[in-house]
Amino acid sequence: MSEDTRQIRIAAALLTDARQRLLLVRKRGTAWFMQPGGKIEPGEGPFDALTRELREELGLSASLEAARHCGRFAAPAANEPGFTVEAELYALPLDVKPEPAAEIAEIAWLEPGTASTLPLAPLTRDHALPLWLFMLTEISR
Repeated sequence: MSEDTRQIRIAAALLTDARQRLLLVRKRGTAWFMQPGGKIEPGEGPFDALTRELREELGLSASLEAARHCGRFAAPAANEPGFTVEAELYALPLDVKPEPAAEIAEIAWLEPGTASTLPLAPLTRDHALPLWLFMLTEISR
C-alpha cells in the first residue's frame, strides 16, 4: 500500500460556545474523543465536507463567513491503525445546542483552564487542544 493510500483526508471543527468551552465527540464503537467532522469525499471541498458532517452528526449548520481556517494538520489516525489523518481544521463559534446523531455516541465539553482526563485522539491531543489554548490566550489579550 502506498503512502498516499494510508492517508485519510478529513475536515474538523474547533467548536466553542459562549463560555469558550471546546466541544469534543466520541463516535460509536470507539474510545477516543475528537473534533466533530469527518472524511472529505472525492470532489468535495474541505468546508463542504465539514458542513455536511456537522449537519449529519450534530444537527448544526456552519457558515463560511463565521469560520476561521486554522490550517492543515497531520497525526496518526485514532481508529485506523497504520493510517494518518490529514485534517483541515476550522474554528467556529457555536450558538445552538448540538444534538448527537448518526455515529456520535457521546459529546463532551472541555472547560478553559482545566486539564482533560478524556482519552483523546492524537490529532486532538497534539494539534487541536494546543491550538484552542492559543486561541484562548489571543481572546484574553
